[in-house]
Formats: sequence, structure tokens, C-alpha cells
Amino acid sequence: MLAYIARRLLLIIPTLFGILIINFVIIQAAPGGPVEQAIAKLQGLEGATSRIAGGSAEVSAGKSSYRGAQGLDPALIKEIQHQYGFDKSAPERLWIMIKHYARLDFGSSFFRDAKVIDLIKEKMPVSISLGLWSTLIMYLVSIPLGIAKATRHGSHFDIWTSSAIIVGYAIPAFLFAILLIVVFAGGSYLDWFPLRGLTSSNFDQMTLGGKVLDYFWHLALPVTALVIGNFATMTLLTKNSFLDEISKQYVTTAKAKGLSNRGVLYGHVFRNAMLLVIAGFPSALMGIFFTGSLLVEVIFSLDGLGLMSFEAAINRDYPVVFGTLFIFTLLGLVVKLLGDLTYSLVDPRIDFDRREH
Repeated sequence: MLAYIARRLLLIIPTLFGILIINFVIIQAAPGGPVEQAIAKLQGLEGATSRIAGGSAEVSAGKSSYRGAQGLDPALIKEIQHQYGFDKSAPERLWIMIKHYARLDFGSSFFRDAKVIDLIKEKMPVSISLGLWSTLIMYLVSIPLGIAKATRHGSHFDIWTSSAIIVGYAIPAFLFAILLIVVFAGGSYLDWFPLRGLTSSNFDQMTLGGKVLDYFWHLALPVTALVIGNFATMTLLTKNSFLDEISKQYVTTAKAKGLSNRGVLYGHVFRNAMLLVIAGFPSALMGIFFTGSLLVEVIFSLDGLGLMSFEAAINRDYPVVFGTLFIFTLLGLVVKLLGDLTYSLVDPRIDFDRREH
């Protein structure tokens, strides 16, 4: 197992940089880069060109490859290119980026006047809080509910819970978030929970117990919205996985040997059925961690990685885009490895070292 873990960890390095290179090539073809964004802002500000170019009011009619640059001083265009690193060729920029990323140096944001790593550290607590607690609660709800539905398939309990699951599946998380705000966060009814932020303004003055309560008080509504909006798929996956295992011959044989239904379910069926559920853990966590929480972050004014990455992509803030992509990919690969290791904990018969020979 240690050899398997070592190989997987070593494979993370070329995978990371392979994904970065592919996305670098794709982004180079996208129109509206940071230089064009800066030019567009200059064209929208009266007199901005003369002020930035050192007070010279002269402009040139020279041609430029950048859209909207016609009429601007070529020296100003070159200055903007140098500022964003676009005075170098694409292969040279790629090589510089790879060298910096090998040292975990993600550079500085084009538009936020801060280092990318500092921005990621600042936004990470929000994304970790939403992703970790939502995924944990979703599994704690979905797995027992899915097992109960499988063992009571066709009963009134199965029918009624299926109705609730259909509602959860049909309505996205952000609509539940709006409903929760209307009902519980000072909307039209109750004012029990805060509407914005991860902590209160006086968080630093609270005791340890008060900080914990304040933290979960702020997380209650956004986490609830994410769980309700995402638990349906996992519940149905658990139910169908257990139903498939319950119908197999070894279950009938185990019951014929005198084992109780509970003994068969948790002694034999559980570890086989849970393999499929565990396989979906990495994608569920990463989906909630980054993409699924974007609108929830906006609605509850939680400034996390999802919102920052979206804004960076819109503004063509390439250092932030590539920095967050690097972190997303690294976390995804590590979580995938943890998922594989969990296989062997649930079913010790799985031996990754033996399968690779």
C-alpha cells in the first residue's frame, strides 16, 4: 500500500503541470485578455491616456494588434504589456509560470494588488467550511436514509421520502438559500440567523465556546441550503447500490445459514454496496467545494474561492485563475487518493498493489 501511495503522489506532479499547460493554451486563445481590459478602461476614462503616459497629450495613429488600442500612444501600450508580462512570447510566459509554480509562487493578482497565495489563504476558510461541513452532513443524512429506503423498498416510508428527494433534486441549492433567507434570516418571517459573513464583527472578543457557536450560527443556513440541494443524488445512489447487492445470491446464502437481516446487511452487504458510494465522494466534495457553492456564497455574502475564481475569470485575472486552478486540481487529486484508500478500509480484500502487477 505504501508503494501505491508513493506512486500516486509522484503522479500528482506531472498531472498538475499537464492540466496547467492545457489550460494555459486554451486561455491564450480566449479574447479579452488583461491588456485589452486595461485598454478598454483607458478608453472609457477621459484624459486617462495623457495622465498615465506622463502628461503628454499626444496620441499616435499607429496600428495595434489589440482591439480598441487605435489612437493610444504605442509607448503606453508597451508599458501595459510589460506590466502584465505580455511583452514576452507565450512559450516564455509558460516557462516562467512553471518555474514559479514549482516553488509554489503563484505571483500577484493583476487587479487586486495582492499576492495570489495570500488571496487563496484569505478565501480558503469559507470554501473549506462550506465544502467540508456540507459534504459531511450530506453523507451522514444520505447513507442512513438510502439504506433505510433499500430495506423498506416499496413501503409508505420509501414513497414519502422519495417525494422529498424529488423536491430536493428538482430545486437547486440557491433557491433553497433564498427561501431560507426569507423565512429565517430577517426576510418576511423570522430573524434567527445572520445574513452575511462567516463570523460576527466581535468574533475576536468572544470566548472559545462563543466562537464555535458563532461560527456554526453563521454556517447554519448556507450549509443547510447546500445539503438540501445535493443530498438527493447520493441518497438514490446509496439505495440503488444496496438494492443491487441485496438481490445477489450470497445474501440468500447468508440468510439460509441463519444470519439475521441486520447481520447480513452490515456484515456482508454494507462493504460491497458502499464501494460505489465512496467512489462518488471526491466529485461530491469538489463539486460543493468550488462550483456548487458559488451562488450560495453570493447570496449569503460569503467571500470564498468559488466567487473569487469566477470574478477572476470574468476579469481575465490570469494569476488568480491559474493559482486557484492549481489549488483546485491539487486538492482534487489528493481527495481522489483518499477515496481510493478508503476503499481498502471498507473492503480489505481490495489490494491496489496486487492489481497493478
